[in-house]
Amino acid sequence: MARADSGDEDATGREIRLLQNPNGQWTARDLGAGVTAQGESRSVALENLDAVVEAVDGDGGRPPTDAEIRDLGVDPEVARTQADDLPDVLQ
Repeated sequence: MARADSGDEDATGREIRLLQNPNGQWTARDLGAGVTAQGESRSVALENLDAVVEAVDGDGGRPPTDAEIRDLGVDPEVARTQADDLPDVLQ
């Protein structure tokens, strides 16, 4: 369930909108943070939204593991030794 419903002090004033999509999925939007997440149910959409907000706020997420990098078809050693410059498309 979303923190906004849990009574946490950090959640005070948090405004969230829920929308059931025509395909049955749910969309949850945190208006203050400006982020959106989806899920197969209302509760899953809210849980996913909390994870996105935590990642955006810098409290969530983690660096990818070597296995996850390899699953994307990238050699982790090559990825670590490349320059820190952004690709042209991201500049």
